[in-house]
Amino acid sequence: MSFSLLLNFACSLYMTGLIWFVQVVHYPLFDRVGPQNFALYSRDHAARTVFVTAPIMLLELALSGWLLLERPRDVPPAWLWSLAAMNLALFASTFLLQVPLHEKLQSGYSRDAIQALVASNWIRTLLWSLRSVALGYFVWRSGR
Repeated sequence: MSFSLLLNFACSLYMTGLIWFVQVVHYPLFDRVGPQNFALYSRDHAARTVFVTAPIMLLELALSGWLLLERPRDVPPAWLWSLAAMNLALFASTFLLQVPLHEKLQSGYSRDAIQALVASNWIRTLLWSLRSVALGYFVWRSGR
């Protein structure tokens, strides 16, 4: 079994679990914090979140490149490119949609920004879920 495939799967599973928690529990609760201390809460949230997301996202991106170079025999090339494209789409969504919304929220409470954050975060939730299912399938397939 390809070590890079297994590492990709592990990173994707980690991020999938994290993003589902964020999507279903964490982001919807932003609306309950209230306006009084929201800017401080939002800044602290961003500062703390980067430590549990950024290293794994960067590792996952590097591992996607490794998979493309290694080309495990159990993963069709079209899927390798699809997995890498999903990873790039995750970065695009994060930096073009979610990060600007978080930056807006660091200025203070905005119900519209919170709703946009919850809605746009479904992109990442679905992409990480799809990556995990696909990678899990290829890990399973290569272990047979």
